Amino acid sequence: MKTIRLRPGKERSLQRRHPWIFESAIAKGGGDSGETVRVESAEGRFLAWAAFSPASRIRARAWSFDEKQRIDAPFFSAACAAAIRARSRFAIESDGVRLVHGESDGLPGLIVDRYGDGADAVLVAQFTSAGTERWKGVIADALLQATGAQHLYERSDASVRQLEGLQPATGWLRGGQQADGTPVPVERSLREHGWQLTLNIAEGHKTGFYLDQRDSRQRFFETVRRLGSQRVLNCFCYTGGFSVAALAGGAGHVTSIDSSGPALERARAHVALNGFDAARADFLDADVNASLRQFLKEGRTFDAIVLDPPKFAPTAVHAERAARAYKDINRLALQLLEPGGMLFTFSCSGGISADLFHKIVASAGADAGVDGYILERLAGAPDHPMTLEFPEGEYLKGLAVMRKG
Repeated sequence: MKTIRLRPGKERSLQRRHPWIFESAIAKGGGDSGETVRVESAEGRFLAWAAFSPASRIRARAWSFDEKQRIDAPFFSAACAAAIRARSRFAIESDGVRLVHGESDGLPGLIVDRYGDGADAVLVAQFTSAGTERWKGVIADALLQATGAQHLYERSDASVRQLEGLQPATGWLRGGQQADGTPVPVERSLREHGWQLTLNIAEGHKTGFYLDQRDSRQRFFETVRRLGSQRVLNCFCYTGGFSVAALAGGAGHVTSIDSSGPALERARAHVALNGFDAARADFLDADVNASLRQFLKEGRTFDAIVLDPPKFAPTAVHAERAARAYKDINRLALQLLEPGGMLFTFSCSGGISADLFHKIVASAGADAGVDGYILERLAGAPDHPMTLEFPEGEYLKGLAVMRKG
């Protein structure tokens, strides 16, 4: 077994069971891509078993802190089963569920979502680390065994794979054909809080859909219904999940903006699928920032606004530039919001902490000359957990802000 030895004092995070080992912490040692290595302190004391990644700044990711643990097929079977078992204890109002959430489930670099129930279920997995790539076949078999599913589609096309020295990989990893020999459809239906939505597991963002916003969509529905919000604006709407939630909540009209034509067409289809009058919804294929500025010029206002932008800051290095972008769109949105109206604003950037995001939105309010009540802090759905040992799992953070006045 190959060994890496840390520099003096660099063992503290591992002693707290944080799974990341950065290149700068390593004094000597290494391994092949994804190879399991023994991690030792500067004094030679065992700290963890980890997957080595020679191309990444995160040079190793811990599998286990138990010296007696073997990293083998039974280890991955047990880890997958434990993650899936935990989901049965969460309150999830959907047949789209995240089954494995990377480091939070002790499987760094592995994301697995399930769409559908029973024999119709399809798993979609992302292998984003050198370790999960090396064990891909074993993990795929373990997932099918733990879920009873027959089909697993790989969506290992996230840009983070490049940091691991890995090429994109997509397609059916297991299954892919139905009993009659026809291909398993990549177009899937999704039930969420009584609404019907659709996705394409081969082409959609992430594994096809933003399951992490499930509970926030429900909270937005409840807010629109409680406040009687009539004019709603959904920015960066993607396939219109928040738009459907607003219409279900009784909104008189929803304007949805995105720069993806195909996403907007699916959002339009979702309005029809859920039985809403098409006249209650407009869809703009446009830049959000420019659209907000145009609305201000036109004197338009809204009773409720959603800002759910893409990842402006993938790492802390990008935080300063991202902060300016977040501040600008929040300043414009707050100016467009009616007194007593609600802003649901989000950041999915790992490089922006919840505390920093709060400060950014506060600064945006100051520049807009607008104050607001923070009625709720929003986060990812419970099947996208943050754990005590891995706070970085809280990549999605949001605020529900009511404008004063």
